[in-house]
Order: sequence, then C-alpha cells, then structure tokens
Amino acid sequence: MSKEFEIVEELKIDSTPERIWEAVTTATAGWMFPTDQWPAVRVVDEYPTHLVTRMDGPEGWFNQVEHVLSPQGNGTAMRYVHSGIFVEDWNNQYDGASKHTVFYLHTLGQYLRHFDGKPVAFSDIQGPGASTAPDALATWLSALGINDEVEGSVLDLELPGRGSSRITVDFRNENFVGLRTQDALVRIFGRNVFGAPLGVSIHDFGAGADAQTNTALWQAAIDAAFPG
Repeated sequence: MSKEFEIVEELKIDSTPERIWEAVTTATAGWMFPTDQWPAVRVVDEYPTHLVTRMDGPEGWFNQVEHVLSPQGNGTAMRYVHSGIFVEDWNNQYDGASKHTVFYLHTLGQYLRHFDGKPVAFSDIQGPGASTAPDALATWLSALGINDEVEGSVLDLELPGRGSSRITVDFRNENFVGLRTQDALVRIFGRNVFGAPLGVSIHDFGAGADAQTNTALWQAAIDAAFPG
C-alpha cells in the first residue's frame, strides 16, 4: 500500500553553502552516487541557499529532496528533507532510507573536508546472495581485517587493489562502516538487515584511479568472502 514519508535531518557541515551546493548538484559521485542521469527537476533553485529537486511518476508517485543552507560560524547549517511515497513494505523502506540518509550526509561532510573538488572514480559493488545472512556484515568486516575498532580508530589494512593502507574508521554503527584512506572513501552498507545483499561504494580520488579496476577487485573480494 502506498504511503507518504518524510525524512528530516539538520546538521552543521564544515564548508560553505557554495561548496555544499556544488557537492549536492554536480559532485554527487564523490560522496553518494552519480545522479546526473536522474530526470529530477529543480522546483526551487535559489543559489546557494535553497534547492529542491523533484521527480514525479504515475498515479501520484513522487520523490523530492530539499536542501536549505545558511552560514553558521565557520561552517554551514543544513536542513535536509527527503519526502515522497513508498509503494510497498513501508516500514522497512522507511527504516532503510532514514539510516542511509544519516550515512550519506556524514560522507558528504567527509568529502567536503578531505577531497572537495577532486576528480573521482566511483564504483558500486553488490555482494552475492549469501551476503543477505544476518551475520553478513560481521563476516565481511572480518574478511577485511576489521574487528572491534570504533569510530575514530586508525589501523593498517590490505584493501583490494590498494596494498597496505593507513585507514581511519570515520563512521561505524550496527549497519554501516565508513573507511577513509589518504585518497579514497570506502563505504560499507550492511543492507543485509533490510533483506538485501551487502553493498560497497568506492570513491577513489587518487591519481590514475580506475573505476572498472576497483569494481573488479572489490567484487572478487566480496564474492570470496561469501562462497556458494
């Protein structure tokens, strides 16, 4: 059964409204995923303080995102509102979307602080069917060499295609883990809790970064962690 939803987050980001505007309009591959192919319409376009994008579909379906930006001290206060209609499984979809929102907005802050404006090679990797198991996130983290490290921990890991790297755990909760290297953001999505396979996104800002190579190496690694 279709039902409307609204997800609201308010946060402060250590950047300017102009740089945040750039990040949420033309640089989404640096922190979320590329959105340049989305047929969204800017229904409010008041640079650099108020942006509303919206997609409308059949039978009243819509998906809308609003950003309200205002300078605050040495940063920017941002009000983010995502609204629309979930067609089915409303509770699970709302839970997943709201938790993803917190993670994406945190990653936006990491991008702006460490990699703002740099060219990026984006890769999106999905785990196999076995990665929907209840303990899949713990299994995958263990395969990467991550155990009880908390947010803020720094460790040395052998990541696929990157060799030995100094890693900062910039985000961690029961569903998601964010890793930051000197030249990349690695985002790990424990979507198994929502009944979906694990996901990994790589935002590689290194010189000569290649999205296809990253995808192949990380796909092989996550497949190996869940044989059969």
